Amino acid sequence: MKPNIMYIHSHDTGRYVSPYGFAMPTPNIQRLAEDGVLFRNAHNAAPTCSPSRAALLTGQSPHSCGQLGLTNRGFELRDREKHLAATAKSAGYRTVLCGAHHVVKEPRTCGYEEILELGGDRSEGTRDSSVAKRAAEYIKSVQAGAAPFFLTVGFGSTHREFPEPGPEVDERFVTVPDPLPNTPETRHDMASYMESVRVLDECMGIVFNALDKSGLSDNTLVICTTDHGIAFPFMKCNLTAHGTGVMLILRGPGGCTGGKALDSLVSHVDVFPTVCDIAGIEKPGWLEGVSLIPVIDGTSLEARTELFAEVTYHAAYEPLRSVRTNRWNYIRRYGDFGKIVLPNIDDSPSKGYLLDLGLSELTVEAEELYDLAFDPTERSNLVANEEHQKVLADMRSRLDRWMERTADPLLVGPVPPPPGTTYNTTNQISPKQSPVVA
Repeated sequence: MKPNIMYIHSHDTGRYVSPYGFAMPTPNIQRLAEDGVLFRNAHNAAPTCSPSRAALLTGQSPHSCGQLGLTNRGFELRDREKHLAATAKSAGYRTVLCGAHHVVKEPRTCGYEEILELGGDRSEGTRDSSVAKRAAEYIKSVQAGAAPFFLTVGFGSTHREFPEPGPEVDERFVTVPDPLPNTPETRHDMASYMESVRVLDECMGIVFNALDKSGLSDNTLVICTTDHGIAFPFMKCNLTAHGTGVMLILRGPGGCTGGKALDSLVSHVDVFPTVCDIAGIEKPGWLEGVSLIPVIDGTSLEARTELFAEVTYHAAYEPLRSVRTNRWNYIRRYGDFGKIVLPNIDDSPSKGYLLDLGLSELTVEAEELYDLAFDPTERSNLVANEEHQKVLADMRSRLDRWMERTADPLLVGPVPPPPGTTYNTTNQISPKQSPVVA
């Protein structure tokens, strides 16, 4: 009997949940990790919303699947048949979407047979609460002997704007992520994030509890993840681990039990082939990822020795590419703007604080090389260091080979926006400023 599959995901959560060691109010995600398999060193293929999701759902890099920017700004997946929902549907799954998708405007075109309506209960609370309740209702309605389901449950938390901290979060005792100064402004901002992740966890808990009470947990593969790092300066939309590092927890069939926490380097593009192995689905030829089963069952300590990530468009055009190994991260920036692209940083109290201190005047390097053993927070750029030129040459070559192998459009010059898409200019300050229409 094929297992059910549930892909449950959030916006902008990074690894800032309790099973990754952070003091976050996320007991339900913690319980999932204690029952399943957590990947400590999981990364997205793009630290920007739609491209990240598209990479996971196609098993390809964003430039390979054509998702170079945000769906809400007109960018869409090139080949809808490469979506995991379409593959699952062909394999006999009932494909269902509840809540956010954020890859194409019309999810039915990429394989979803049913879109769960949220109904009138949205007036009683947040949209995420409605998503959770509706997903739980669907799970409870599944009849014995029914076709297996592929259910996507998408939450808007922890996307900005964050709510004000509630009584469960005391900002006096909050610390902030490594890239940020520890100030009253940033602590309040982080406390607001914590309130948002608390809401997310409660909503995920409703869905997990419905699975448990229905008796479907043992035969349901849960894939719990997020798109990219949290929406703070130097995190989301950056190719350091602050932007690419994501929570990834699998629970259910295929050995995804027992509370294992694995250190292997893992990419979002590895999820699709792993699902195929667990569900007994033939792997499509276009997949760029590798199955995680060998590291889950302990026959291998490493799933991969390198992984790649990219940005092309977010709010603004900012072409970046990177290759990461266990020891090194190399980032290459294209174009000659030379400064931080401010529209690609969500507006926030933290951003406002840094703008007042001169954030708009900071310059950026064309290349970055970080030693993850001695500089795990990726602050000291070693590109100009003579002692690391061999490493630099190797990482450059790795990135070049991948770009050539995947026909990266940056190889032939700047990537123009598709007609009808919208984007901010690099010299704007906020993503909310009037965009340009291509």
